[in-house]
Amino acid sequence: MTGPHDLKPAAATPHQPLAERLRPRTLAEVIGQQHVLGPGMPLRLAFESGRPHSCILWGPPGVGKTTIARLMADAFDAQFISISAVLGGVKDIREAVEQATAARDGLLQQRTIVFVDEVHRFNKSQQDAFLPHVESGLFTFIGATTENPSFEVNSALLSRAAVYVLQPLSSDDLKQIVALAQAHQALPAIEDIAIERLVAYADGDARRLLNTLETLAMAAAQQQLGDIRDDWLLQVLGEQMRRYDKGGEQFYDTISALHKSVRGSDPDAALYWLVRMLDGGADPRYMARRLVRMASEDIGLADPRALRLALDATEVYERLGSPEGELALAECVIYLAVAPKSNAVYKAYNAARALVKSEGTRSVPMHLRNAPTQLMQQLDYGRGYRYAHDEDGGFAAGERYLPDGMAEPGFYQPVRRGLEIKIADKLDQLRARNASVRTPDGER
Repeated sequence: MTGPHDLKPAAATPHQPLAERLRPRTLAEVIGQQHVLGPGMPLRLAFESGRPHSCILWGPPGVGKTTIARLMADAFDAQFISISAVLGGVKDIREAVEQATAARDGLLQQRTIVFVDEVHRFNKSQQDAFLPHVESGLFTFIGATTENPSFEVNSALLSRAAVYVLQPLSSDDLKQIVALAQAHQALPAIEDIAIERLVAYADGDARRLLNTLETLAMAAAQQQLGDIRDDWLLQVLGEQMRRYDKGGEQFYDTISALHKSVRGSDPDAALYWLVRMLDGGADPRYMARRLVRMASEDIGLADPRALRLALDATEVYERLGSPEGELALAECVIYLAVAPKSNAVYKAYNAARALVKSEGTRSVPMHLRNAPTQLMQQLDYGRGYRYAHDEDGGFAAGERYLPDGMAEPGFYQPVRRGLEIKIADKLDQLRARNASVRTPDGER
């Protein structure tokens, strides 16, 4: 969103926001997004090609979507037309077409870039209105969205635009922005602990950070403070600050309380900690990922529907956003809390990983190898393999699938809860059939 410390501030009006005053004016001044803007990266190559192309910039708020679009217009000496999908409509699209036509047919024959902020807010017919002009090359279309374009942008428009995924700014990126503002004397010195708190509060959003810095600068000037200390910071911002520091001890304490409440089958406590985290500013997408993990780790095959429900809740949030999508997370956390619990899959996976890591690579037995060529067949690849579907009950009793000489490890031990009761019974039956045809050393 902003540039390095030697960036000279652009001419500013007295009331121009700090975020606008420090907006970078060249690609080299952009902080962050090096995975697409760094040397040799796709978006940098697009800038260097000399030919603008339509694209979708997908990422959370305050990561530089508008800045990149403006820089692209500057790089190609193009007219820049910005449309807000929240406030605009077909009338704005029509006016953009007229301005693009005038620029193309004028004396300068100037290119036009039409930037649509929050493009996912436009409906299908509004998005379709861009198609003929994108196809004809009248203007280059750049859409910005915080939502998954696969769901929110028409497939016809999406097929004509490259998608660039932008990431939240890192802590180091945000600290550079603080230093940049200080270098331009936009705010007084800040003690390190206060900077850490501000960076945690910004949560990857440069615009939020800059707006907060501006608020602090005005308050500090009114009180004639020479520096900003952490205790004063909390007093000034009050409820604007996170109730815990993202990435700090309290954050992880709270997510631990949520996880243990789900594991302990207490739906009220689980819901309480979920709401505490959301109210404190936790990213609902992060919460959704943690719920998916809980479904795998603590419920597993005792209720396989739990994992599907967690994935469905994640998708619902992606489609609806806040606050509507958060209800799906609440539904999921209650279901996970009341579902039967099993960590058998979790323990089996960890045991298998530990064994594989501790011992050498064992050869695949000949009867389990594939034999796609005649030579492999001559070398006995696949010889003696028994096709389970041709055996009684679809089970080749006595057949071994582990490496030769390897004892049965017993990784998976289902618990006597939920669906795993039936799974355990089934495994007992299969083991009994194996035992009836195997010799003591495990061979048939």
